[in-house]
Amino acid sequence: AFPAGGPTDQFFRALAESASKILGQPVIVENKPGGGGTLAPIAARSARPDGYVVSQMPLGVFRIPHMQKNPQFDPIKDFTYIINLTGYTFGLAVPANAPWKSIKDFVDDAKRNPGKIDYGSTGTGTTPHIVMEEFAQRAGIKLTHVPYKGSADLMASILGGHLQAASDSTGWAPHVDSGKLRLLATFGPKRTKRWPDVPTLTELGYDTVSESPFGLAGPAGMDPAVVRALHDAFRKALEEPKITALLDRFDQPVVYMNAEDYTKFARQTFEAERATVDRLGLKGTM
Repeated sequence: AFPAGGPTDQFFRALAESASKILGQPVIVENKPGGGGTLAPIAARSARPDGYVVSQMPLGVFRIPHMQKNPQFDPIKDFTYIINLTGYTFGLAVPANAPWKSIKDFVDDAKRNPGKIDYGSTGTGTTPHIVMEEFAQRAGIKLTHVPYKGSADLMASILGGHLQAASDSTGWAPHVDSGKLRLLATFGPKRTKRWPDVPTLTELGYDTVSESPFGLAGPAGMDPAVVRALHDAFRKALEEPKITALLDRFDQPVVYMNAEDYTKFARQTFEAERATVDRLGLKGTM
């Protein structure tokens, strides 16, 4: 659901290679970025429900229909949920030469200059966008959002000096480690092992947490036997050491759910995201 080159793309290409060996046939990755991560699911929805077309289901799938004036799909009725795989470590990164050394500096400056600090995300309605809007609301600040199609474009922009901040998954990781970017906060429930000195938004008092679990689904009406076959293949691939190592590299936790649990998660999350959209005043904004 996102462009080539980012952490999600790299993960799925490695997973596809492993799953190909297990299934005994090629698994081809096609990038369909845009729409806050919904273009890929929309494309898969209209495919034959034979198991040959499946899609990543970013968390935005459960949120964006609530934001649209005319929803383009129903995430509960239009899909067969197969397996949840992993989630993200999100954070707010700024250039190393930025004046902000901490979230406090960032908030204080934003209060002095409402709307003059911009930040990029991986698209309108995506988790990096929504988390920043929640943070801004709770901090009492106004920021200017600049949407991108994915991590690669977003990182190129902030490294090129075209953005003041970036809210993203760990596309910023190598640039933080190299000293080109400064990580002000992460968005998970606790500090990361890789950046233990970087606080979370929640511990700073902003009560904002997200790991944004995602998995795979196909069109509605898939044969349960096909769902089981795909679930078993992708679960086995997920457990391979090279996949585990890649997830560790991107600080992505394994968030496994089988088809039944993933379907329950989808229903619960769809309702929870409705409440989030209403709270932030984003209903009908797309």
